[in-house]
Amino acid sequence: MARGDQLGRQWKIIQTLLQSHRGCTVNELADRLECHSRSVYRDLQALEFAGFPLYCEREDGANRWLILDRAKHQMPLPLNLTELMALYFGRGLLRALENTFFHEAIESLFQKLKATLPQDYMTFLKQIENSLQVGRVSTGAPLKAGNYLAELNQAILDRRWVTIDYHSMGRNEVTRRKVAPYKLWFCNGIFYLIAYCGLREEVRTFVPQRIRSLTITEQEYEIPEHFSPEDMLAKSFGIFQGEDVRVRIRFSAAVAGYIKERTWHPSQQITAQDDGSVIFEAQVAGLDEIKYWILRWGAQARVLAPKELQATVRSEAQRMLAHYVAPDQL
Repeated sequence: MARGDQLGRQWKIIQTLLQSHRGCTVNELADRLECHSRSVYRDLQALEFAGFPLYCEREDGANRWLILDRAKHQMPLPLNLTELMALYFGRGLLRALENTFFHEAIESLFQKLKATLPQDYMTFLKQIENSLQVGRVSTGAPLKAGNYLAELNQAILDRRWVTIDYHSMGRNEVTRRKVAPYKLWFCNGIFYLIAYCGLREEVRTFVPQRIRSLTITEQEYEIPEHFSPEDMLAKSFGIFQGEDVRVRIRFSAAVAGYIKERTWHPSQQITAQDDGSVIFEAQVAGLDEIKYWILRWGAQARVLAPKELQATVRSEAQRMLAHYVAPDQL
């Protein structure tokens, strides 16, 4: 039996007993849960062992199980099992937000949730935590305290221009810019800022972690009615922009299953080939991000179009090869 099924059944037993004024017999519980009475007996024993205030009372020749009245008032049970599991699972996924005001708010929420539950109930929740584990979440560099996310969020809410000293990775320099922050975007474990840049006179994508200083001004701005961050990023293969281009990549049979089981881009079309390979097609904005995605598949991926992407991947592969062989062997 799956651990989740057992926990779900025990949760339903608690819910049923809390809602019952006279309690329930084992057979009544078995009928409601559509399981064997032996399973109900085992679950009741497990709940008693966990510390739940259950007791049995003889009535009309039958043993009826109840929860102590004092415990009923202590356990409002505002959430069902699925909702609680989703909360605990979501908490694990949001580890990437550590050192941000988002993470502090999430932790505050969980502390308040736990404060409303008695110790007996927390024992049961601990079982849920032990049954569901969230592995390492892929993120960018660890977020540092003072990363300006709270300030940026406030500026977005107040529609205020901000002045930032921003470090550009490509040029390896810090420039002062005045930007109108439109939206914070969390993608692939990294926060991005979608903002109008007064220096470049266009909407740009910034990484908050690269901001060296930030000042919120008193000057207000308005987001153009026609502008939509979702539309802006719809064709991007990640977060950054470029000219629209149609890409075609053949993936070998060895990795075709991995390609088919996920949605890599909203516009993707995947066509199976007779030899087990697949051809991936998509309309993307810019080639930089998809280039690195192709390279991660190594020799299992071959660019069919456009020629510019073919040349870029070929050049990158040659430079990689130069790290491992002598120049005269190239």
